[in-house]
Amino acid sequence: MNLDQVELGSPYRVCVVNAPKGAPQMKGQLEDIGFLPGEQVTLLRKGLLGKGPYMVRIGASTFALRESEVRMISVECCLHA
Repeated sequence: MNLDQVELGSPYRVCVVNAPKGAPQMKGQLEDIGFLPGEQVTLLRKGLLGKGPYMVRIGASTFALRESEVRMISVECCLHA
C-alpha cells in the first residue's frame, strides 16, 4: 500500500519509493530526506478533505509532503513501534 492509504498515527515501514517515469529525480529527493527501505514512517496528519499536504514523521524528522509524493512511497505494516 502507499503512504496516502495508511492509518494516522500507526507505524509503517518504507518498502520502496516509486518515482514516475517523467520525474526520476523525485525518488532521489525523497531518499535524500530519509525515505529509504526499512525506515519507520508515521503519517501524522492529512490536509483539508483528506488531501495534501501530509504531515509525515520519518526517524526524528517531520516533513510536509504533497499528495503526489506520498503516493510514491510504498509501505508495509510495522509490527514493532
